[in-house]
Amino acid sequence: MDELIASGGASPTPDRETTDGHDAPSSPAPEGPIPEQPVPVGSLIFADELPDGVVVADEVGRIIVFNRVAARLTGLDPAEVTGKFVFDVLPLCDEDGRDWWLYADPYHGLPTRTRHPERSLHLADGTEVLVSIGYVRERDLNQGASRSCTVRRLVISLRGAEQRERLERSRAELVSEQRERLERSRAELVSTVAHELRSPLTSVKGFTATLLNKWSRFTDDQKRVMLETVNADADRVTRLITELLDVSRIESGRMEVHRQLVDLPDRARKIIAGRVAAGDAEDRFRLEVHGGLPETWLDADKIDQILGNLVENAVRHGAGIVTVVVEPARMDGEATLPPAVDLGVPDAASVSVRDQGEGISPEVAPRVFRRFWRGKPRGGSRRGQHGGGTGLGLYIVKGLVEAHGGTIGVQCAPGGGAEFRFIVPAGTVAG
Repeated sequence: MDELIASGGASPTPDRETTDGHDAPSSPAPEGPIPEQPVPVGSLIFADELPDGVVVADEVGRIIVFNRVAARLTGLDPAEVTGKFVFDVLPLCDEDGRDWWLYADPYHGLPTRTRHPERSLHLADGTEVLVSIGYVRERDLNQGASRSCTVRRLVISLRGAEQRERLERSRAELVSEQRERLERSRAELVSTVAHELRSPLTSVKGFTATLLNKWSRFTDDQKRVMLETVNADADRVTRLITELLDVSRIESGRMEVHRQLVDLPDRARKIIAGRVAAGDAEDRFRLEVHGGLPETWLDADKIDQILGNLVENAVRHGAGIVTVVVEPARMDGEATLPPAVDLGVPDAASVSVRDQGEGISPEVAPRVFRRFWRGKPRGGSRRGQHGGGTGLGLYIVKGLVEAHGGTIGVQCAPGGGAEFRFIVPAGTVAG
């Protein structure tokens, strides 16, 4: 809008008698020719390209710009109104019939005013228009540098009432769409939780009731198998509840990070050792640690959760060797240069978890961290679906990484398969 005003050229300067006689809005428009200095054609062309009605008045209230939309809304000819006083051309009144120009007094009001927010006003024929007005002032050096006073331009924006109705309908439709998406998301969450809880709870209830009613009929080995199944299903329910709590904290921004000095290679070794102790083959895993790692202050439990989830995802849905690579990095996402040419200290550490499976196609990669995402079935399993199969695992991983101020992504691993790589900042970042 400032460009529009600036393009209007110098405003006409009436003689002192005319100016003194027509400062007030209630004064009649002066008789005589249109101001000597014409409005540049370029300013009119620019104004006509705007979607709203635009009227620009100079320091005494004479119209210097009256664009095409303003003409359509008011039914006035720009050639006829240019040079006339805006108070007479646009006799704006509120819904109570009060003259807006008199009680707003734009040319003699507070010198600190910069604009009037949009409101509904009426023209002389009762036409409703939405009006917002801005001021362009110049500083009066005689009044001190801290006081701006003289109104150099008055910029009036006009919109038809039908535009407001369209905007209100658009807002209502947007709110409705957002509400529908939220309701669908909640319904999907309830459906997923109900489905995932039904199976383990049915198992727990069935085995428990069987053992209570027929305890003496089972051997110790049979009892042990039943109790191990009950224990595993109870863990499954606990994991699901933990995931739901994590999702709630992530979405509400209440995820707390308790930072301490964390050795990332040591945490990776711990996760791999746990997988081996649980029955996975030791030669299924490989850990690579590159030198020059910076000091990282992270939440150890959440880092274990991130690593454990990514390794489990690679074991379940990948193939071949699962490789965990810990190396220095930069927060811009680039790997550090070789020591011989790397002149800077890395400001982050990255951890990559790679498998040798089919990988994830580039067009699918942006969706893998969405809530409830499940990839195309492969061998009876789904990429991104782990544990209870809620499709929340990778979504939670992304939330935990971002809670540390880091980033995570997925790409094709160097030897094929999928590579999940997250980067966390180094140093004692406030958490």
